[in-house]
Formats: sequence, structure tokens, C-alpha cells
Amino acid sequence: MTQLTFARAINAGLRKSLEDDSKVVLLGEDIGALGGVFRVTDGLQKDFGTHRVVDTPLAESAIVGTAVGLAYRGYRPVVEIQFDGFIYPAFDQIVSQVAKLHYRTRGAVKMPITIRVPFGGGIGSPEHHSESPEAYFTHTSGLRVVTVANPQDAYTVIQQAIACDDPVLYFEPKRRYHDKGEVDESVDQRSALPMDKARVLTAGSDVTLVAYGPLVKTALDAASAAADEGISIEVIDLRSLAPVDYAPVEDSVRKTGRLVVTHEAGQSGGLGAEVAASITERCFYHLEAAPVRVTGFDIPYPYSKLEMHHLPGLDRILDGVDRALGRPNSLTGLEG
Repeated sequence: MTQLTFARAINAGLRKSLEDDSKVVLLGEDIGALGGVFRVTDGLQKDFGTHRVVDTPLAESAIVGTAVGLAYRGYRPVVEIQFDGFIYPAFDQIVSQVAKLHYRTRGAVKMPITIRVPFGGGIGSPEHHSESPEAYFTHTSGLRVVTVANPQDAYTVIQQAIACDDPVLYFEPKRRYHDKGEVDESVDQRSALPMDKARVLTAGSDVTLVAYGPLVKTALDAASAAADEGISIEVIDLRSLAPVDYAPVEDSVRKTGRLVVTHEAGQSGGLGAEVAASITERCFYHLEAAPVRVTGFDIPYPYSKLEMHHLPGLDRILDGVDRALGRPNSLTGLEG
């Protein structure tokens, strides 16, 4: 076991994939000589050459379009979108081409493209650098969408995404890049938990709390704080956003009777709405209260001085738990 930061774990996973398959190539803005703005690809161009770790022009549509051509020729391109808000110039390529080519060709063409997207806030940056655009892509059939919440998953899931014959959007919570954790680099990605499976992180009996990406750590902190008040929270890391692994969430809600979903993206049309609706359909007669969403607000991403008021934090998540339990909360007032 090795202590690695989130960023170094992704780097190690990319290195392993480059070593194992000569058809893996990396493309992105400043990923080579500079090692990426977050240094996630640091050292890879030096070790594997400019033909496999390619510094591209500042043109996201062209980067993804090039990846489509490479995939046609049997390569496994890994594209880095430098910041979440820079993905929109490539939106047409991803939604109109990458997501549809396998179906359009009746399976004759595979699109084993991995698109790495640093996403979310918490780093003191403005719009285009702190957004959570995952719902646009979970709505698009033909794409797999995953996100990771700890260095071990960061290491194994990037390899699983690259090995997958389907196009995968791999969302990286950028405010966790410097968080450290134990990583077992001997774990084979084929024997690790599949990337389309959710994981129960803490067992609980009172409330089911579903999170993904950057808010998993916050959800675990909330469970710990709630335990001091005698409230038992079961935390589930969703991991796969498309498709969603509902079975662990269903099992948990049948036990707890209450669901809270949290994410940084705005509430309207967000993934939390889909999870809440789907669990209501599946577990209606087990629910003791309406599902609760704790999310970012439906506004453009605010200035850095205000972002911590915008992002769901410990207090807001615990307030959501209180709402699910019918305890006094921000909507009912202190008197309940």
C-alpha cells in the first residue's frame, strides 16, 4: 500500500494503462511538457514520448474529434478537458458523434474513448472552472458517466474506463486532488469493484445519504457528526452516474425509510432529482418521508468569496437529514 494524493493516483492509473496497452494515447491542452494544469499527467510525456502523450491546440471540439478518428483506427484515446466549463465546445462531438457511433453502425464501430473532466468547485475559481455539468451527459444515451471519491478508486476506475469499449466520461473532483489515501497498486482493475457499481461506505439505520465525487467526504463527515447525536446514517458513494446502480440504494432505503441525495450541481434537472424519482418509484411503500435533495443553487457559479455558501457543506447536509427525519430544520424553523 502506498500513500498517494488523488492526482498522483490518477497519474499512476494512466501510467499503468499506457504500459499495458500500446494503443492507449493521451490528448489534451498542456498535458505533456507541463504535466497538465493540475499536474495529473506529470512525467508521462517524458516516459512515453510525444506520440503517446500529445499536447493539443486549445480546441476542445478538435481534441474530441481527433479522438473519434483514433478510436476508428483501433486506439484507446484518453482526452483531458482542462476544466469542466471548457467541455461545452466539445459538446456536439460528444453528444452527436461519440455517443451514437456504436449504435449508428450496428456495433461495427466501437468508441473506447475516455474523457477526463476535472469538475466541481471549492478551489476559489470563477465560472468555467468550477462547474458540475454531469447531468448533461447522464441524459445522453450511449455514454457511461463515472466519478470517483478516493485515491484507490481514482487509480482503478481510470484503468477500467480506458479498458471499456464504450465511451466514458470520467469526472474528477478537483478540490480533492491533494487529498491523500492508501492505494494498492497491485490491485488488478479487472478484479476491482466494477466502475458501474455503487458502494456502501457506512452502515446506518435511520437515513440513507447518497453522494458522489467531491461530496462523498462531506457526507462521511456528516455521518460522523450525526452519530454524536444518536442518528445513524448509511452513506452510499454512487460512483456510476450513468448507468446508476440502484440496487444498494433500494436495499438501504427499504431499511431506513428515508433518502437524502447531495451534489454540487444545481437542483433543477440534476442527478439528485433522477435518484429521488427512481427510488420513490421503487420504494414508495417503504418511504417514511419525501426524499430530500441538498444541492448547489440554480444560479450561475458565484464569485470565489461566495462559493462555500453555494456548495453543500456539512451544515446543509445535516439540515437535509433533519428534514428527512422531521426534526426542526431551516424550512420549519427551530421549533419544528
